[in-house]
Amino acid sequence: MIKIGITHGDINGISYEIMLKAFSDIRVTELFTPVIYGSSKVAAYYRKSMEVQPVNLHVIDRAEEAAPNKINIINCVGDDIKVELGKLTAESGNAALSSLKRALDDANRGLIDALLTAPAAIHEVPVDNIKYSSQTAFLEACLGKENQALSMLVKDNLRIALATGNIPLSDVSSQLTTDLIRRKLIDLQESLVRDFAITSPRIAVLSLNPNAGLDTPGKEENEWIIPAMEKASKEGVCCFGPYASDEFFGSGHFVKFDGILAMYYDQGLIPFKTLSMEEGVCFTAGMPIVQTATNQNPSFEIAGQNIASETAFLNALYLAVDVCRNRQIDAEINANPLRKQFFDKGSDNEKLDLTADN
Repeated sequence: MIKIGITHGDINGISYEIMLKAFSDIRVTELFTPVIYGSSKVAAYYRKSMEVQPVNLHVIDRAEEAAPNKINIINCVGDDIKVELGKLTAESGNAALSSLKRALDDANRGLIDALLTAPAAIHEVPVDNIKYSSQTAFLEACLGKENQALSMLVKDNLRIALATGNIPLSDVSSQLTTDLIRRKLIDLQESLVRDFAITSPRIAVLSLNPNAGLDTPGKEENEWIIPAMEKASKEGVCCFGPYASDEFFGSGHFVKFDGILAMYYDQGLIPFKTLSMEEGVCFTAGMPIVQTATNQNPSFEIAGQNIASETAFLNALYLAVDVCRNRQIDAEINANPLRKQFFDKGSDNEKLDLTADN
């Protein structure tokens, strides 16, 4: 049974609400064994104050004690922890970090197979005098994967990867290079194959400038994006574009592709949130551990009101399970030359059929 570690995020936000709602149906545990890194006291507080359906928590001391078909929880904070609904406090920020550190340690020791990080705003809480932009950024730093991991937004067959992270728009152009875009394309293809079991992925690349740079003074398409695509194509990446973002999404053209590479944060996030509403998942490819998160922030303004949706949280759990299984299958295929040859042949046939259909 796949074991998924779940950090409790910010205790003053919506994290416990969406967790309790998601686990109100115990049948969810038929797919995996959950291990929540949090506080049974805080869970009891939310369960009582919001009058949500009772959830029986199995309190354990270590991940090794996690029992199948139970909602396991490890207390990572003291019983004196104080919940202040709707407020970002130093105490809630540190509680989020404590949960994250404990879960990461267990992941590094192979005690959990995947990690789901519930919403938290740790960018307001310095760690050793360093402010991280997100929980994912903190994990990347701890794992030595800064500037190597690939952020992806996932909802069903819509998968949008980001060439640059959560940085000011004025800095995007200076960070884009031919080599960066080429590497992101290769990383995206590898993830689509390994993590999503897509044998011959088709990738769309978005332009940086309006109208794909055809009638604007922007130079990025001709100097960086197109050369990067040409180099990636020579390395086996099947990529198309660059496409102007407005026309690409507005016309529904995106449904023809297995993955999309956006040049900057809002270029990917705005259409994704528009199309996925409250159901989207953030996935970080290129890391040794499987990490997913809901496409939500702590939403302090609605904390404790029993109106937050648990759908994205459930989707993040299901995606974590799927990626773990796909990685296991991929490892088995690569470890068995005869089986790999069989799958390679299937991949070629699939590519031919896909080309014929288009």
